[in-house]
Amino acid sequence: MNGREERPITSLLSELTHETTTLFRKEVQLAKAELSQKVSQAASGAGMAVAGGLILFVGIQVLVATAVIALALVVDWWLAALIVALVVLAIGGVVLMKGVGNLKADRLTPQRTITSLRDNAHWARGQMR
Repeated sequence: MNGREERPITSLLSELTHETTTLFRKEVQLAKAELSQKVSQAASGAGMAVAGGLILFVGIQVLVATAVIALALVVDWWLAALIVALVVLAIGGVVLMKGVGNLKADRLTPQRTITSLRDNAHWARGQMR
């Protein structure tokens, strides 16, 4: 028998079912843990972004007022305000597009869980052959 123990097919199927169930449960646990980590990461990032944004907002207001006053020494005050406003709007548009890009769904996808599930499905198909 080459040192291998012969086991009935029912025993093998029972073990396979048990192992598959255990594997599925562990995959669900992994998915829950990874999603929880992603949610915590997103919440922490959002909180810090809001706080930083408020502080930057006040600082930018002061800088914009300074830029308008300085430029008004060279051109009319209304033209100085318009020029500074257009520059601020352009910078804000770039920052907004970058922020929206960071919130895309593919960046929040639980990649390790998906990879593990694919590997397990491949393994299970191999076991069925």
